[in-house]
Amino acid sequence: MPPQPAVGTDTQLQNLIARGLNGDAAAHEALLHHACDRLLRLTRKMFHGYPNLRRWEQTDDVFQNAMLRLHRALAEVRVESVRHFFNLAAVQVRRELLDLAKHHFGPEGAGANHHTDGQPADDEGGSLHDNAAEPNDLSGWSEFHAQVEKLPEDDLEVVNLLYYEGLTQEEAAKVLGISFRTLKRRWQSAKLKLHEVLNREREG
Repeated sequence: MPPQPAVGTDTQLQNLIARGLNGDAAAHEALLHHACDRLLRLTRKMFHGYPNLRRWEQTDDVFQNAMLRLHRALAEVRVESVRHFFNLAAVQVRRELLDLAKHHFGPEGAGANHHTDGQPADDEGGSLHDNAAEPNDLSGWSEFHAQVEKLPEDDLEVVNLLYYEGLTQEEAAKVLGISFRTLKRRWQSAKLKLHEVLNREREG
């Protein structure tokens, strides 16, 4: 597979989106690769402590499945901005992670009765660990991603950018057109809501 153009700042992304809308296949592929690379990182994080499953989920199958999902979404929706692209891509990433969690950790899943020690490695920006919102075992991952989708729109967009797309807080604030202070407030609000609702689910 040929090298893809780099995806970095919001300005670079806006240029790639504009080029993709004008029929530049390389720009279109760069955007897809950006989202799929993030999916693969989150997949490895989700399967931390399950080495047998993790090895399988790092294969090209995950990447190709995510590419197909994003291709379908982009074929149906005209992307008009960096913000629009990231929100669309985050939805596809989240759905793929939900499907993986349900497949392996549903009632019939191969990992349903496994145990993992500790939390997934915190190697990404946009960590949710400081409020213990992120599950520390895979039995809680489906509920985690499902609850993210129920967040208020402002909070959801911030989680999309920081957690599912891996932007820095500075980049996310620029994409959303808000101040850094507002971004941090929404991020804390989202983490608090997730912490509260997931605690209720665990205790219920």
